[in-house]
Amino acid sequence: MRIESKKYLYDIARAAKLAIEFIEGKTFADYSANVMLRSAVERQLETVGEALVQLARTDPAAASQISEYQRIIAFRNILIHGYAEIDHRIVWNVLELKLPVADLRITRDDFGQNQQRVAHPQLENHTHFHRQWRKFSR
Repeated sequence: MRIESKKYLYDIARAAKLAIEFIEGKTFADYSANVMLRSAVERQLETVGEALVQLARTDPAAASQISEYQRIIAFRNILIHGYAEIDHRIVWNVLELKLPVADLRITRDDFGQNQQRVAHPQLENHTHFHRQWRKFSR
């Protein structure tokens, strides 16, 4: 893998990790009521999407290895261009259900780490997680 691609993957993993850390111990009510928290999280999600845009331009094969990368880019576009219409529940669902998996996969697969790292408490209960993932992905 090219060094430039690894840099983009690092940016994606770092931004995903930060977004997850920002909401640690928070509820949806906390998130929706706190403008600064929402802004910080949305900025990290924008970074994830923009790094994927750049990765797709420079290394389409690497980008295609990230599941739903085109949806992630589309979500980034909504955050940036459709800011007045952002549904905070959708952002929260992305944080709770999608982002931990993306962070886990990128860290393990693309940086050669063999040990699985749990990025979010919900991932500890894989049955619950997979049930929620299927429900949200439909």
